[in-house]
Amino acid sequence: MQHIDLRSDTVTQPTDEMREAMFRAAVGDDVYGDDPTVNELEKYAADITGKEAALFVPSGTFGNQLALFTHCQRGNEVILGDDCHIVQHEVGAASVIAGVQLRTLGTDKGMLDPLQVKATIRGEDLHFPATGLVCLENAHSNGRVIPLENMAAIYDIAHSHKIPVHLDGARLFNAASYLKCDARDITRQCDSVMFCISKGLCAPVGSLLAGTQEFIEKARKKRKLMGGGLRQAGFLAAAGLVALRKMRLRVGEDHEHATLLAHELSRLPGLVVDIEDIHINMVYFKLSSTIDENYLISELGRQNILINPAENGVYRFVTHYWITPDKIRHVVSAMKQILTTSSN
Repeated sequence: MQHIDLRSDTVTQPTDEMREAMFRAAVGDDVYGDDPTVNELEKYAADITGKEAALFVPSGTFGNQLALFTHCQRGNEVILGDDCHIVQHEVGAASVIAGVQLRTLGTDKGMLDPLQVKATIRGEDLHFPATGLVCLENAHSNGRVIPLENMAAIYDIAHSHKIPVHLDGARLFNAASYLKCDARDITRQCDSVMFCISKGLCAPVGSLLAGTQEFIEKARKKRKLMGGGLRQAGFLAAAGLVALRKMRLRVGEDHEHATLLAHELSRLPGLVVDIEDIHINMVYFKLSSTIDENYLISELGRQNILINPAENGVYRFVTHYWITPDKIRHVVSAMKQILTTSSN
């Protein structure tokens, strides 16, 4: 039996269609702009986000940090949520690469207060850093989707101060599915956007950074500086095209499976499941019992189920293309067995 991997949607394997496309991909040297499959992927990515141009990058963190590096001058201040991915899970890269200062604000489950953003923008003062960028995240890495009205309010405030907005849209298409809108309805509330093709879309590697033609040309040079200039990358881009043309259209199924998983887990004694905040493909829960975390992980592993340790006492299970209803039932059965055994 293959592992049932609930650690993240980054664990997805390429589909057979992707593997065939990779095998047959036309390639060239992308640093010279000669890879036709990369060029096709970048054009398609720009089209579906309503931007002038796009750039293929190795990862989501790379794309976010490249955006900060391209938008900002050294010493600029970036306004963003204190619980966002750029702050929490990107190894402090903003200080190393872009040389910027992060001005973090508290959020309401990932949602920034527009008035607080406005009040945080620096005025003209000899002692202050200049506010160079505002960063948003949608879908948020806490599993929630941010309303378009909130994004629009922040975008308008930022632009009234001539400050660009970058969107960490790692799970952009999950957000669009939840909001029942086109991805462009979300990305029109930002100047640049990064989205992943390897999170839930099954491509093996890569993300796209999209924005104006001028912004992407600057980013292309800085990508080279960061070591992200790829040569025959068409093999990877071919899988990315399948991800964007086909896999992004089915992420709603993963949301349905997350809801199924959450409701089934909530029936088990000793589990407190956050049903209300299931917007996309993530299920968060706490254990009300005193079960040992290492024991839980080990026992699930014995039944071919992989999970991450809890973060601040909260576990996260993530559904994706390879998590079917049958596998969900197996997970719930295994959890029930472990919880029952541990309580005896």
